[in-house]
Amino acid sequence: MATIKVNKLSRDDLPWQLDYNSDRCTMCGRCVASCPFNAIEAGVEKRRKITSSDVTPNPKANFLTVPIIKQVVDCAYSCRGCGICEKVCPNTAIKPVRNEDERFAIKYRGILADPYKRGGRSNLNTEGRTLDKIKIGRISQMTDPSLDAQRHTFDMLAPLGRILPPEQIPFEVQDGELKLAKKIPPVRWVYPIILGDMSIGALSWRMWEAIAIATAYLNQEIGLPIRMCTGEGGIPVRLLRSEHLKYMILQIASGHFGWNRIINAMPEMVEDPAGILIKIGQGAKPGDGGLLQSKKVARHIQEIRGVPKADLLSPPNHQGLYSIEESVQKMFLSFNAAFKFRVPVAIKVAASATSVSVYNNLLRDPYNIVGGFFLDGISGGTGAAHEISLDHTGHPAVSKLRDCYLAAVHQGKQGQIPLWAAGGLGMTGNLAADAFKMYSLGANGVFTGKLILQLAGCVGNDSGKCNACNTGLCPVGICTQNPVLVKRLDIDKVAENIVNYFLAVNHEFKKLMAPIGNSSLPVGRSDALVSVDKSVADRLKIQYAC
Repeated sequence: MATIKVNKLSRDDLPWQLDYNSDRCTMCGRCVASCPFNAIEAGVEKRRKITSSDVTPNPKANFLTVPIIKQVVDCAYSCRGCGICEKVCPNTAIKPVRNEDERFAIKYRGILADPYKRGGRSNLNTEGRTLDKIKIGRISQMTDPSLDAQRHTFDMLAPLGRILPPEQIPFEVQDGELKLAKKIPPVRWVYPIILGDMSIGALSWRMWEAIAIATAYLNQEIGLPIRMCTGEGGIPVRLLRSEHLKYMILQIASGHFGWNRIINAMPEMVEDPAGILIKIGQGAKPGDGGLLQSKKVARHIQEIRGVPKADLLSPPNHQGLYSIEESVQKMFLSFNAAFKFRVPVAIKVAASATSVSVYNNLLRDPYNIVGGFFLDGISGGTGAAHEISLDHTGHPAVSKLRDCYLAAVHQGKQGQIPLWAAGGLGMTGNLAADAFKMYSLGANGVFTGKLILQLAGCVGNDSGKCNACNTGLCPVGICTQNPVLVKRLDIDKVAENIVNYFLAVNHEFKKLMAPIGNSSLPVGRSDALVSVDKSVADRLKIQYAC
C-alpha cells in the first residue's frame, strides 16, 4: 500500500462538507454554476455493482462510470457553507454540513504561512451577550401609570451635534423678544438609529443604492428622520449634488479616500450633509487600518476614490494626529470651517480601555464643536480583517458606553456631547430591544450595519457560515463588485425590507417606552433595567434580579 500523505489538506479538515446524494442529482449543473467560490465541480466516479440474471445465484461484477458533483479540497477554494447550492438545487440533492472536527484554521496557516482573513463578525461568542442578561424590569403600574403605546404621542429623536448647557446659550432680549446673540453649534435631531458605516466599495453599488433608497423613503414618505453613514471612500458626485445629501453622514477615515471629489463638489451642493464623522477606529479591528482588496476595487470605485486597481489600505491612524487635543484643533475645527460651521462633526472610536479618557478630553473642548462620540464595540462587523483581530482585539461596547456616560455625569456634562454606540446590536434579530437597553445605559442613539445586510439576504451568520465579505465573491451580491453576482440582488426588495423592518422597530420602541412611562427616549434611565447576572449588575450599576 502506498504511503498515506497525512499532512495534505483533506476533506475532513474543512469546516464545511458537502452532503451529496447522487441518486437524486440530475446533473443540471445549477449548483456548480452558482457557487462563487468554485468549491464544487463536476466529476466522475467508478462504481462496482453486483448483479445476477440467472435462476440460481450467479453474481457478476459490473463497473459503471457515474457523473457526480464533488467537493474541491483546496485552501483557496474551500466551501464557506453559504448554502447557495442547496437553494438552487431542484431536487435537494446537495447541501453543506458543518464539520465539528474541522482543523481548517490550523491547516490554512501551516500551508500558506499567512494569517487567515475574512469578513463578518467574531465567531467565538464564548462569553454570551451582555444585552441578553439585561431585562427591562421597572414597569409603571398603579402609582406611576404606564402610557398607551397605540394612542400616546412619543418623541423619538436623538441629537447629532454639540448641546450647550443652558447657561452657555447666548440669549439676549432685543425689542422685547428673546434672540440669539451669536451662532450656536449646529444640531440635527434625528432618529436614534443610524444606518452604516458601510462604504460603496465594501458593498456592491446595488446594495449601497438600496440603503440610500430606503433612507430617502423613510424620510420623505414615512416621516422617520433616519440618517445613513456613507462609510469611508466617498460617494457618487450625482448624490453630492442632490437634495438627498441631507440624509447622509459623510465619513472620513485615515485613508482620506474619496474626499477630493467631496471637496470639489462643495460649490455645487444644494444641501448640507447631515453630519461629518471622523473615523479614528472601528470595533471589529481596533488599532488597524481599513482594507479594501483589489478584487473589490471596480472601475466606479477607482473613479470615486481616485485610485488605481490595487489593495486599498488605510493607515492605522490619521497621519499628523498624535493627541486628543490635536484632534480637536486640527480635524474638528477644519471640517467645521469647511462647511462654515453649519454641519455637526463627530468622532468614531473603537471601544477600549482608553475610551473614557478620550471622551473626558472631548467634553472639555473649549471650542464647543465636537458634535458626537461614536463608540464601536468588538462585536461589530467588518468587510475584511484578519481573523486574529476580529476574535481577539477590542472591547465590548456595553461597559465602555456605561463608563463614558457615568464619567459625563460625574462632570455634570451628560448629554452635551451625544453618545452613539454599536457593536453586535440586533444579533438576535431584535434591534429595538438592544437599542432600548443601550439608551437606558446612557446612549443617545445607536448605529447598525450587519443587520442591514441580513435584511438584504445575507446568508452568513456569527458561527462561521459564509463570512466571505472580504473575497469579493459574496454569493448574494451584497459585498462584491462582480457584475454577475451583483445581479442576484433585487434593489427594490432590499429597500422594501429595510423600510418594513424600521416600521416594525418604530412600533416596538413605543411598546417598550410605554410600560416604563416614558414618552421620550429613556437616555440614562438605568433604573428601568435589571440584570439576571450579578457581575453584570455590579459592573453596570443596575439592579440585580433573580
